[in-house]
Amino acid sequence: MKKAIKIIGIVVLTIIVVAIIAFGVFWYRNIHWYDKYEKALAKVSAEEKQVTLPSGSVINYGEVVNDKPALLLIHGQGGIWESYATLMPELSENWHIYAVDVYGHGESTHDESLYYLNVNGDDLIWFIDNVICEKTVVAGHSNGAITAAYVAAYGGGNIAGVILEDPPIFNTEGEDWENYFAYRDTFKNIHEYNLTDKSECWESYYLRHCYWGELYMNGAMSNIADYAQKYHDKHPGEPVKIGFLPPSLWNFFQYYMEYDLQYGEHFYDLTWNNGYSHKQILSDIKVPCVFLHAKEGKSENGVYLCAASKEQAERAASYITDCTFIETTTSDHSIHEVHRDVYIDAVNSLLK
Repeated sequence: MKKAIKIIGIVVLTIIVVAIIAFGVFWYRNIHWYDKYEKALAKVSAEEKQVTLPSGSVINYGEVVNDKPALLLIHGQGGIWESYATLMPELSENWHIYAVDVYGHGESTHDESLYYLNVNGDDLIWFIDNVICEKTVVAGHSNGAITAAYVAAYGGGNIAGVILEDPPIFNTEGEDWENYFAYRDTFKNIHEYNLTDKSECWESYYLRHCYWGELYMNGAMSNIADYAQKYHDKHPGEPVKIGFLPPSLWNFFQYYMEYDLQYGEHFYDLTWNNGYSHKQILSDIKVPCVFLHAKEGKSENGVYLCAASKEQAERAASYITDCTFIETTTSDHSIHEVHRDVYIDAVNSLLK
């Protein structure tokens, strides 16, 4: 009996030790999620540069220099040009990469007067004509995809093709907008946070009110938000890190260190489009287009857990003269991360 108890004790202790080690590895990897981005940037010798436009505005960008055709990458809401880092080793096999920081993000100009679709779109057209100076395929993610659509429609002869990666099409100009995850999780919270005295850090406020927390971890979010505030107070000027939550949240906090919350206000009040119709922009695209749509998902109460519904995405693609429509098997918004092979194949399909 004693021998059996001893064996059971050893087994239980071993399980506990293994669990502690596994949790430690999980925590370490989550905290150091950005290491793989830095390694990828170093592998392709990506260079960070800036250009000042005639208006005085600055566009910050990363470039992977080679003799391949030009590819311009436009990140989505809350991202920075390094968001594409892990894809660059593969993309650079076929492309000379330019990846920009959108105004209000990263180290590009932070000035609320620039936070409009056409303003940033026109300046990216200037960037193509004056920095890239050759035919370019433009690829945008999320609202960056709507900007890419604008550039493709009105960029003239230097636009060779366009990749639209899961744009929040039509809803970000008001079509059932309040029934979408992005509105409830991000833009409503940005607006309401901006109305506070900001005694609570943004990360803590977001965790306390985020929609995904309400759906999946409602009972735990208040304590997690308190933890985030304590971390912020202890590490001022640094992104909040909580090792037991997935790294997808940490790039959100990391990139938001260089994000102007006023940019989000223009999505809350639907002024970002600045009078431009999504339908008209899409109809004006005459170059080859690949439209990538993340599979439609809904919560139990009917809120769309995707950037656009299937009907919206298919309707958008129907307005484009030469469009290949591809839908992924999941509703993961960052297709270039979750379905990287699908994304890379889509971009490479425009090499011709």
